[in-house]
Amino acid sequence: MQSQPSSTAFDAIVIGSGISGGWAAKELTELGLNVLLLDRGRQVEHLRDYPTATLQPWQYRHRGLFTREQRQTHPVQRRAGPFTPLNAHFWVNDLESPYTERQPFSWFRGYQLGGRSLTWGRQSYRLSPMDFEGNAREGVAVDWPIRYQDLEPWYAHVERFAGISGSRDGLAQLPDGEFLPPMAMNCVEESFTKAVHSRFGGQRSVIIGRTANLTQRHQGRGQCLYRNQCSQGCPFGAYFSTQSATLPAAQATGRLTLRTNAIVTEVVYDRDRRRARGVRVLDAVDKTTQDYSARLVFLCASTLNSAWVLMNSATDVWPEGLGSSSGELGHNVMDHHARVGASGLVAGFEDKYHSGRRPNGVYIPRYRNVGNDRRDYVRGFGYQASASRIGWQRNIAEYAFGAELKEALSEPGPWVMGMIGFGETLPHHDNRVTLDRSRRDKWGLPVLAMDCRIRDNEQAMRTDMMNDAAEMLEAAGATSIRSFDEYYEFGSTIHEMGAARMGRDPKTSVLNGFNQVWDAPNVFVTDGACMTSSACQNPSLTYMALTARAAHYAVEELKRGNL
Repeated sequence: MQSQPSSTAFDAIVIGSGISGGWAAKELTELGLNVLLLDRGRQVEHLRDYPTATLQPWQYRHRGLFTREQRQTHPVQRRAGPFTPLNAHFWVNDLESPYTERQPFSWFRGYQLGGRSLTWGRQSYRLSPMDFEGNAREGVAVDWPIRYQDLEPWYAHVERFAGISGSRDGLAQLPDGEFLPPMAMNCVEESFTKAVHSRFGGQRSVIIGRTANLTQRHQGRGQCLYRNQCSQGCPFGAYFSTQSATLPAAQATGRLTLRTNAIVTEVVYDRDRRRARGVRVLDAVDKTTQDYSARLVFLCASTLNSAWVLMNSATDVWPEGLGSSSGELGHNVMDHHARVGASGLVAGFEDKYHSGRRPNGVYIPRYRNVGNDRRDYVRGFGYQASASRIGWQRNIAEYAFGAELKEALSEPGPWVMGMIGFGETLPHHDNRVTLDRSRRDKWGLPVLAMDCRIRDNEQAMRTDMMNDAAEMLEAAGATSIRSFDEYYEFGSTIHEMGAARMGRDPKTSVLNGFNQVWDAPNVFVTDGACMTSSACQNPSLTYMALTARAAHYAVEELKRGNL
């Protein structure tokens, strides 16, 4: 793969190579366009650049513990989330890429080819009709410019290629998709499912998680081996990532050019034509600058980085950046508020154990404010949960040393069931990010300033998220139940959304119903920045579907001469 393209002119430029950028590159090249794919980070080759993926525990450097250097260079990435000493190479150096916290904000980033598609949680759920209609129904923010039926065929399109395993459950609030065979629940999860259905009269459902892990060979990729080491890279291509799926498809067309270590500092804007001419790139290694031209620009740099690029673009026309004419650029930032739920011990299954290390749990879809249920807050939440036996790491107080200790630790501990809620955050206008030009990163570029927090609606929801979890565990016969509502700060669920929302009116939104920037219709933003509301489901599948839909629309518009 070449680092310096031989040409500077392309049909389309895709900024960012994560989940959205990979899909944009795949769709646009397969539709016949010559595409330049840019990523600000280093090259990561599938298989070759997963250095810890096949190591045994005794082979881990420093026994798998954080080094002093990692503690110094990754203070934010270490706060929570999937960052570990074994995948630290897939996460940003916080000292090189700082940001300003007006309010506490944990920003977990992966600056390399593939982005966070290498480390995401892979939970893949469709939004439902009620999710696309909620803003209009309740008078919240602005209305989505699309409805579920507009995106349904594109959900199916991306599911069939990505390979989503799951069960068809017939739930209105969580539409079924095109699934590979589901993973199996273990015995405690099956018992929990039956108890919840019985206790709540079928009003609450427990299903196996719908995950982008293959349960059979698919699209030339191998099936999941239940190692549960996904965030270290999968040598079998068994989970969906840019490297395992969309990038090979784009490269197979012969129409993809890839450049890494390429920081897009702005979209170059032609004020006379009201179109983008291309992009300006700063080389992350030698700090030289290069312009590339294209008829289309797909901005998929991840929610907040896409907002950053827009804020740095066309400032001679709009001081706040390209897409800011509505006054909404950088506003309406969302995340799913989490770190709340319950856990408990489950007796009666001491003669049973689970098979392998399934990289997936069970899911409890939203049931609050669904049907006849009405709460003193709007929207709702879902749970991700799982049951397993406590392993040898547990502390056994009655044994201090010797043979008895070793024998006790060789036996599995009790079964424990844990549940964590993921709640919808409303698109509050004053949850926003701005440019902090008083502070610079390693490359001399201004950084983002975060000013976001959850409000009364989310706080009221968290009470139910905690109490309902304990209630369901109690219904399933769990004991020693521990409810928790840990400190949540924005960004910590790694589902940041908003900042360049879609809408129906250029006066109140940044993008139209096909993800086009109102102020530059040949610029498309299809990552999490485009979201008009967040629902409570994991959002990545929606980004994929929106990207595929926008790419097909963009190519048709090019053919019509409209761009």
